Amino acid sequence: MTTRNGGPADDEFWRRPADGSTPPPPAPPPTEPAPPAYPGPPPSAPPPRGWRPPIVMQPAAPRELPRQDSVGIDEEERSARTLTYGIGMIAAAVLVVVVCLLCSRALF
Repeated sequence: MTTRNGGPADDEFWRRPADGSTPPPPAPPPTEPAPPAYPGPPPSAPPPRGWRPPIVMQPAAPRELPRQDSVGIDEEERSARTLTYGIGMIAAAVLVVVVCLLCSRALF
């Protein structure tokens, strides 16, 4: 793209031609491009008769998982919940004591 540099003559490039001037020459008719030549896929030879990929190894059957002790799992979950609640209560009590100490110091 070219740009024009200069004063008020910059807009002259975009103005309509004056009345009575010669019209621009007509555009040439569009030509259609030739379709591309596609010769088709390359020829292929079939594999020899009886050909198969080699079989390396058959995987072993999956093992059976051990049985789960549902009662034991529930008991461990209960004891873990009790421990978590206990630690939470102790942390809350310590936090209340610290807040009370800070508030008492701010008043005096």
